[in-house]
Amino acid sequence: MTKSELIAELAATNPHLRGADVELIVATIFDQITGALARGERVELRGFGAFTVKRRNARTGRNPRTGEAVPVDEKAVPFFKAGKELRDRVNRGVRGARG
Repeated sequence: MTKSELIAELAATNPHLRGADVELIVATIFDQITGALARGERVELRGFGAFTVKRRNARTGRNPRTGEAVPVDEKAVPFFKAGKELRDRVNRGVRGARG
């Protein structure tokens, strides 16, 4: 599901909200999560999961085309860990689709 599909579905299931308002709500939520991660904070949505930032150390990589050694700088990478409720709901859905 893309961001625009999410907005369209939320607007369709909440007819009392204008499409522009739904778009603003979704953008605000994503902006807040992004901002918190940029500040190094953890974002936990109970029943859904937790967003954190993990650090990757500097290392020497390889250019796959030439095999040449290339220095790779240290970087921060966003990480998501699904919560138990989300995992359970996804697994119930997968089992139901197979059966």
